[in-house]
Amino acid sequence: MRDLRTMSGADHLLALDQGTSSSRSIVFDRRGHIVSMAQREFRQIYPRPGWVEHDPLELWSTQLATAREALQTAGLTARDIASIGITNQRETTVVWNRRTGEPIHNAIVWQDRRAEPTCIALRERGLEDLFRRRTGLVLDAYFSGTKLKWILDQVPGARAAAAAGELAFGTVDSWLMWHLTQGTANTPVHATDVSNASRTLMLNVHSNRWDDELLALLDIPREVLPEVHPSSHVYGHTRADLFGAPIAIGGVAGDQQSALFGQACFKAGLAKNTYGTGCFMLMHTGTQFQTSTNGLITTSAAQPTNVPEFALEGSVFIGGAVVQWLRDGLQAIKGSAEVQTLAESVPDSGGVMFVPAFTGLGAPYWQAEARGAIVGLTRGSSVAHIARAALESIAFQSAALLQAMSRDAVAAGGSPVAELRVDGGACVNNLLMQFQADLLGIPVVRPKVIETTALGAAYLAGLSCGLYDGLDALAAQWQAERTFRPTLPRERAAELMARWERAVRQTVAP
Repeated sequence: MRDLRTMSGADHLLALDQGTSSSRSIVFDRRGHIVSMAQREFRQIYPRPGWVEHDPLELWSTQLATAREALQTAGLTARDIASIGITNQRETTVVWNRRTGEPIHNAIVWQDRRAEPTCIALRERGLEDLFRRRTGLVLDAYFSGTKLKWILDQVPGARAAAAAGELAFGTVDSWLMWHLTQGTANTPVHATDVSNASRTLMLNVHSNRWDDELLALLDIPREVLPEVHPSSHVYGHTRADLFGAPIAIGGVAGDQQSALFGQACFKAGLAKNTYGTGCFMLMHTGTQFQTSTNGLITTSAAQPTNVPEFALEGSVFIGGAVVQWLRDGLQAIKGSAEVQTLAESVPDSGGVMFVPAFTGLGAPYWQAEARGAIVGLTRGSSVAHIARAALESIAFQSAALLQAMSRDAVAAGGSPVAELRVDGGACVNNLLMQFQADLLGIPVVRPKVIETTALGAAYLAGLSCGLYDGLDALAAQWQAERTFRPTLPRERAAELMARWERAVRQTVAP
C-alpha cells in the first residue's frame, strides 16, 4: 500500500551518491529517469605513500550542496520527494565526537594501506579462516575494521573516549545520516545498512549482527558502532532546515551493492561490473553464502528485507584511475576524454601490457606488495600504445574477475555467467566495452541509465515508502541501451589472457 506521502503526489526520489572523488546528487522520477544532477569534486589527501584520506566535513558540505542544487535545478521542493536514498564509497572510515559532530581524524579511504600490519598480525595468529567464515572477507587493509582500530590506537585519547561512549564510528553513509538528522528531536540517527556493515570485518553476515568475538580480536568497543538495518528501511527524517521540510531517508547501500540493485540483478547468477575509479564486479548468489576458491570475497547484497542475501565480489583497485594517471602523472593526455582517440590511433597495443598495480593488486590476486609495471616495450612503442594498454588493462583485470566468478558458480552447481551488465563512467567508452566482450566471450550489456549506483539507492528508498510494489516492478524498468557481442576468436582471447597473467607475475618481487 502506498503511504500518504506518495498519495499526496511526492513521486520523485533523491539519491545522494557520495563517491571517492566527488559528491553527486541525482533526482529521479518514479520511472527511474534522471530529472536533474549536481556534482562537486573534493580534495584527495595523501599524507604518506600508500595513505589516502578525505576531510569528512568536506564530504558532508559537498553532498549537501549538490542535493540542494539538484532540487533547485529540477524545480522541485522537499515536498515533491517521496524519499532519499544514500549510496557511498565503501570501507572509508570516519570517527567523530557524538556531542559536537566533529571528526577526530580525517576519513581513512578504502584505498589506504596503513592498516596492513594489523592484518599481517591477525593472519600470523591463524585467524584468516575465522574472519572469512563469519564475514565472507579476506583479512586485508581494504576493509573498515582495521582502519577504525588504527584511529583508536593513534589518536590521543580516542580509546578512552570510545570506551566512555563519546565517539561514533561509521562508514560514509552513517556520517551523512548523522548530519542529515542531527537536531531532529536531539537524536541524530547513528545507523548503517547491512551492505556497508558487511565491509567492516566486524559483522557476522549470517545473522546481520556485530560479532563480539571479531570485535575483541580487533579491539573495537561496541559503544562506537551504528545500528544495522536492511538496505530498504526508513532510517529517519532530515532536519527541516536543510531542504525546507523533512524528507524520509528510506534507502542505504554501499555503492557496489547499490549498483547491483540498480542493474536489477535480484536473482542468483546475474552479474554486473562497475567501471569507476576502481572496478567492482558482483554476482548475486541469492540467499546462499558461497565461499570462493578463486580469490573472490563473499559480501552481503543490498537487502530489501531482513532476509540475508549475498553476492560474490571481485575488486580492481585501479580501473578508471589509470586514465587519471595518464593525464596527471605521465601527462600523455590533457583530459580523460582524449584517451579513446589516442588509443584508437593504433590498431592494438603493439605487445605492450600495462599492469596498474599502483596500490597493490586486488581480486583475484590479493597481492598487497605488487607495484605497477609496463612490459613488452620496444623501440616502436609509442605513447598511443601505452594509452591503449592502459585502457585494455581495465578489461584484462575485469576478465580475470569474471573467469574466477564463473569457476566459483560452476563449482557451486550453477552455470557460468551468461552476460555482464555494465555501468560507471568508463562504460561509455565503446573501445573498452568491445574489448571487454572480446576477452570474456559473452555479451556485455550497457543499460539506458548508467547511473545505476544512484538508481539503486533511489529504488531502495522507493520500496520503503511504497512508491514501488516490489522487485518485479523494478526489473520491468531496466532497459538495455547497447549490447557488445564478442568478435575475437576464443583462441586469441586465451592467448591475450595468458600474456596478461605473465605480466601480472612480473609485478610481484620473488
